[in-house]
Parts: sequence; C-alpha cells; structure tokens
Amino acid sequence: MRNENAHDELPVMTWDRFWELVGTLGGPAVLERCDHLEEACEGLAQRLALGPVEEITGFGERLAEALYRLDRAEFGRLPVQDAEAPHDWQTDDHFLYTRAAVVTAGREVYEGVFGHPERFAPYTALQAEELLYVHEEAYEAATGEEWDFPTRYDYESCSNAEGWPDLRS
Repeated sequence: MRNENAHDELPVMTWDRFWELVGTLGGPAVLERCDHLEEACEGLAQRLALGPVEEITGFGERLAEALYRLDRAEFGRLPVQDAEAPHDWQTDDHFLYTRAAVVTAGREVYEGVFGHPERFAPYTALQAEELLYVHEEAYEAATGEEWDFPTRYDYESCSNAEGWPDLRS
C-alpha cells in the first residue's frame, strides 16, 4: 500500500546500494550492544550527509520499503523471545523496532526471514530504533532543514494490508 502523500519524484536508490550502506553498520554483531548500534547509525548518518541529498532521500525510501515488506502478521504475532513471561507479545512500536533490527542485520538475514518466521523470531528480543532516524539526521546535517518528506511506503506496524489480511476493512 502506498502512502497517498508520497512524492512520485522522490529518488529511489538501488537495493544493492541500500544494502551496501546498511552493511557499514556491522551486521548482526552490532545489535548485541546498543551503544555500538547508536555509534554505527551516527556514522552512517554522517556518511550519508556528505553525499548528494538524493542519496539521503533514496535511503529513506528504501528503508521505508524494507520495513513495510516485513510488516506481516506471521512476524508481528510472534512472542518476544527471552521475555520473562510467555505472554509478552510485541507492541506496535516493539514490532517496528524489531523489523529495524532485521534490516540492520543485513541483506542475507532480511531476505532469509521471508517464509520462515522462526528465523525472524530471535530478532524479537532485539531493537534497532536508531536506524529509523539515520536518513532524517543525515538530511538535517546536509541541508540544515528537518526531514519533511513522506515516503512511498508507510512502515508503521499493521500498515501493510497484504501482510495483515485479517485486518482489512
């Protein structure tokens, strides 16, 4: 489902370039320590800020699309692994940050979870909220202005109608 406010003229970077940039974060190992993830995301934002603005907006577009594609009931309905109580389910925010952790882990992990919720499950114990702000921080550093671009895909939890068919109106 596309965001109705999307600007069709926004540039979209290639998936290869997107995953190359995500790869600079350090993959699954960086998720183990929050301080390392924060530093890695700051570094990526600084790197993006040095390039053309189109690369920043393209990164934001690809990130939104990657998160949107992971917005699926078979992932969102998984319980949080390593939770103290077995009924600790993912909230909407938790699910978003978990999807960001899957993206942060890299292309191989990301592509490997589709059709395999058991591969997604370990990431429910991880969070990568910092990734959500990389393009916004890069844009502000590069332009001096706040990010104010709607992306083509809404990545908020439960916004992918195809991923949540029982929630369709």
